[in-house]
Amino acid sequence: MEKFFKISERGSTVKTEIFAGITTFFAMAYIIFVNPNQVAAEGANGWLAAEIVANGGNPAPLGQIWNAVYIASILVAVIGTLLMALYANMPFAQACGMGLNSFFCTMFVSGAFVSGVDVITGYQSGLVIIFLSGVVFLVLSITGLREYVAKAMPECLKKAIPAGIGLFIALIGFKNAGIIEANQYTFVQFFDFHGRIESIGTVAADGHTITGTEVWHSIVPVLIALIGILIIAILAKFNVKGNVIIGIVASTVLYYVFMWDLPSFDVSGIGQSFKDFGEIGFLGLFNGDAWDAAFNGSHIGGVFSAVMLIIVFCLVDMFDTVGTIYGTASQADMLDENGDPININKSMMCDSIGTVSGALLGTSTCTTFVESASGVSAGGRTGFASIITAACFAVCLFLSPLASIVPSCATAPALVFVGVLMAKNFAKVDMDDMLSAVPAFLALVMMPLTYSISNGIGIGAIAYVIIALFTGKYTKKDVVVTIIAALFVCKFIFVTM
Repeated sequence: MEKFFKISERGSTVKTEIFAGITTFFAMAYIIFVNPNQVAAEGANGWLAAEIVANGGNPAPLGQIWNAVYIASILVAVIGTLLMALYANMPFAQACGMGLNSFFCTMFVSGAFVSGVDVITGYQSGLVIIFLSGVVFLVLSITGLREYVAKAMPECLKKAIPAGIGLFIALIGFKNAGIIEANQYTFVQFFDFHGRIESIGTVAADGHTITGTEVWHSIVPVLIALIGILIIAILAKFNVKGNVIIGIVASTVLYYVFMWDLPSFDVSGIGQSFKDFGEIGFLGLFNGDAWDAAFNGSHIGGVFSAVMLIIVFCLVDMFDTVGTIYGTASQADMLDENGDPININKSMMCDSIGTVSGALLGTSTCTTFVESASGVSAGGRTGFASIITAACFAVCLFLSPLASIVPSCATAPALVFVGVLMAKNFAKVDMDDMLSAVPAFLALVMMPLTYSISNGIGIGAIAYVIIALFTGKYTKKDVVVTIIAALFVCKFIFVTM
């Protein structure tokens, strides 16, 4: 094992790698339930199901899609993460990408319903598009073009990407815990403790009287997350190994103590999930009219639209992966002499195969997960950490409640802490040179503000090209970033995402 993973050579230990793998799993375990909810519009009891019932339809197919995607989500996480472990030997985990899964639902599931297409056919037509985008990824990876594109990015963006990802995943942490919430006037605000307390005894919109217990249950997750951040920070200050996983465990215990509750287990319905997975998910892209619907279906709009969708999924997945790999590799000090991640082409190859596998299994685009940074911050430096993460996901195939024991407010502190660590990368940007400062800043802030790593990279690339052209700093080496900028311009014009 030592010879294969080079654990000690990379300054780690088996114990540290195990802790790191578990940390990454807990940080991203939410995807097991969130992904089928996103793809299947929350299933047979969700918002789209209500629309179908209102129109005299049967919402059961959405439940089938949910079950199929649930199993596929876990399998693709296992396959993709094992690839990262055994082929790339990197502490990265893969799973279905957030944002991409919502887009998948909009285009192929809810879009199919709105257009009068059977939702299962719409779902399977989406798998065709994902499969083709994965094949394109694979070709680009085999030829080395993806690695070339990644390394050709301007230095200012390479340095801004990790910091932008840090802000992005911190935002995810704050949002998951409820520390920040929506505000109709300022868009976001800090959790309104005063408002919650003042609401005790008042009548809610649904007519019931708000109780103190109800308010306490809404406050607890926020308190736990804030305490968790401080626990991890204090442990890190004392250089305690495994500070992140200790913080997660401590926060989980405090959550159930404060809620005066015990975690529940419900294993019913697992058999039906496997049945639906076999019937409509696994190899579903080859069923019936999936290919015809992918290029001629009214929910897609023709061959041109299908090609644009393939390009968009390629573009988003590629730069989500590039950004995540640069960010986490930088955090782990796993960059080569040119400031590029080691084994970057192998990592991208794993990402490509993961996407193709996801389409064959029945789910949306698989990508390298930004939450991998939480495992890296816990000391993960080799693929052995990814082996542990994959094993945790595999267990969830049959013991799904295990993944739900740890509440999101307990993993949120890990994401926020990682954001703190990654933000330091922005200090390396030359803020006196506007050709460097402006694109880097835009990439930094647009990742969290648009809730997309790839959008941040794209906007930064566009700004870099325009400033370079108008200031006479444009050189031959900027051709690649120009192509990237042009592709993102097309994406922003033709696709809402």
